[in-house]
Order: sequence, then C-alpha cells, then structure tokens
Amino acid sequence: MFAKQPIRSLSLGLMLAGATLATSALAGIDTAKSSITATFKQMNVPVDGKFNKMSATIVFDPANLAVAKAELDVDVASFDLGSPEYNDEVAGKDWFDTKEFPHATFVSSSIKAGANGAYSVAGTLTVRGKSTNVVIPVQYHKDGASQVFDGVLPIKRTQYGIGQGEWKDTSTVADDVQLKFHIVSNGQ
Repeated sequence: MFAKQPIRSLSLGLMLAGATLATSALAGIDTAKSSITATFKQMNVPVDGKFNKMSATIVFDPANLAVAKAELDVDVASFDLGSPEYNDEVAGKDWFDTKEFPHATFVSSSIKAGANGAYSVAGTLTVRGKSTNVVIPVQYHKDGASQVFDGVLPIKRTQYGIGQGEWKDTSTVADDVQLKFHIVSNGQ
C-alpha cells in the first residue's frame, strides 16, 4: 500500500496530463470519452492516477493549422488515486495545494504537422503557479464526426513544485511523470 504523500505526486502528474489532453482536442471535448492519466513510480513501483474534471476550447483543422489552437483547464482536485485518503493527501500543500492552485492549464502557441497523423503542439503548461514551455507529440485521427488525439508528455514533477518539504527528495516518489491523454472532440 502506498503512503499518502507519494500519492500526491501522482495527482500532479494527472493534472499535467489533463493539460496535455486539452492541447490536442477540437472545439470542445467529450469528457465521458476523454481521459488524462499520470504514471509515476513510488518506491520503484508504477502508480497511475486520473484527473476526472477538465474543460477545453480547441480549434483544429488539419488543412488550416495557422488558426489551430488549444486551451485546457484541469481541476486539480479531481485527481483520483483510488483512495479518498490518498486523494486528500495529494490535494494538500506539499503536493498540488488545490486551495491555492485549483487549476492546471495548457495554452497552445503553435501546432505543426508531422507524418502519418502525428502533430507537435507547442505551448505553455502551468501547474501550481509554475509555467514552462512544452512540446507535446500528438497522434490524430477521425472517428465519425469526432476527432481523437492521443499522446504522452513526460514531465518532471519537481519542475512544477509538486512534492514540497521531504517530498522534494525523489528517492521515494520519482521525479519523472508520464502524462497520458486520450482526447475525443465533440466535433465542429
């Protein structure tokens, strides 16, 4: 069983994953079909958490990337590690500090096409009041009237101040977090 405070790191990862997810969606997202998860290691064991609440404004047309944009807002308090006790821990001041920083955001600055449905989405990721420029690799495809965006964004939790005090030490909860997203747009 995991300790409370290491689970807080997972919450950060999920929040960031939420931010990544919004980066690749279209006009609005279908929150029932979309997901953002964060995977990190606690005592060298992989742990997954999920952000349950997010919203996005996304404009995406593969034929007109000059006007493409994405803005994502993730409710950090919605991070779920599968235990109310762990969820409360990661919401606290040492981890996400959801009272002071209730949202994580991503705002795109450019979207560039690659090969075979791959795109690079550049923008600013803000978590816990700390902003960094990131480039997110995104795989895109159509599913009926919906657009689907998948990808993984590796981040360092300590870069965003996730894990304060004794949790700055990455020997128990690793610094590396993989934010995995599956975004399904509502269509245009």
